[in-house]
Amino acid sequence: MTRVKKGVNALKTRRNILKQVKGYRFGRGTKERQAYEAISHAGAYAFAHRRDKKGDMRRLWNVRINAALDLAGSKLSYSKFIGALKKANIMVDRKILSQLGAESPEVFKKIVEKVS
Repeated sequence: MTRVKKGVNALKTRRNILKQVKGYRFGRGTKERQAYEAISHAGAYAFAHRRDKKGDMRRLWNVRINAALDLAGSKLSYSKFIGALKKANIMVDRKILSQLGAESPEVFKKIVEKVS
């Protein structure tokens, strides 16, 4: 079997890794071993936090809808309002409801009146 030298590939890998960690603090931005570890952790955190962001947004929408219900003068709480929406077969998601409550309260008030 012929001999394979891997200097070019190793250099390319090292260069790519160090390019990805540019701006990291301490040795993580300059040392190859620490850079590998920093990248693997960063990838894991990024994956997990992309999932967390979806839950965070949903929680924010819930709070906004509840605040809009208070402003609309409704006696319904958030959970009872969502239940009433489902019973009335009004298929509007939480994101849209929170936007309506913030940007056009008169339309939101009509939806509340429809389910009350």
